[in-house]
Amino acid sequence: MDAVDLLLHPVRLRIVHALSGDRTLTTSEVCALLPDVSKATVYRHVGLLADGGVLEVEGEQRVRGAVERRYRLRRARAVIGADAAASMSPEDHRRAFAVAMATLLAEFHSYLDRDGVEPVADLVGYRQHAVWLSEGELVELIDGMRAVILAQLENEPAPDRKRYLLSPILFPAEERQSPTEQSPTEQSPTEHPPAEG
Repeated sequence: MDAVDLLLHPVRLRIVHALSGDRTLTTSEVCALLPDVSKATVYRHVGLLADGGVLEVEGEQRVRGAVERRYRLRRARAVIGADAAASMSPEDHRRAFAVAMATLLAEFHSYLDRDGVEPVADLVGYRQHAVWLSEGELVELIDGMRAVILAQLENEPAPDRKRYLLSPILFPAEERQSPTEQSPTEQSPTEHPPAEG
């Protein structure tokens, strides 16, 4: 199974997310993080990810006569690289996005199903912004976001830290207009700040 097919599955993607952040977990611990997925399903998909080289065994121990493995994510194998993404068809991208959204919905529902959940206190956010960008400004935005995110990826678990999932999504909302079609003063009513008074 190639990297695209291996990663484009909602349960496998959730396992990848569960192990991200330099965690080492047993399959039982992964099951606890995915309470809405059957244990048999989690075990099967952990096995597929390990066979595909996305997970590596960090250690083993005997527990009640069975071997329990601790897995670590191989970060370089847990992504669809630029070359693979460039070779994907629009249908492949449609499938990839659908899997990503299904995974995100499942993880968000799992969060909301916890006892005592407090989205406001947890600073949960899911806003969508429309921004006008030239190609250079787009590259600058992506580079800036990447720099900020990569700096935080180096954080290690600590008592005062909670693990968050951050899911940036970026795509053009419409086709590029020629300069004669676009008026610089065109703005939707919702883009104007509210009147003060």
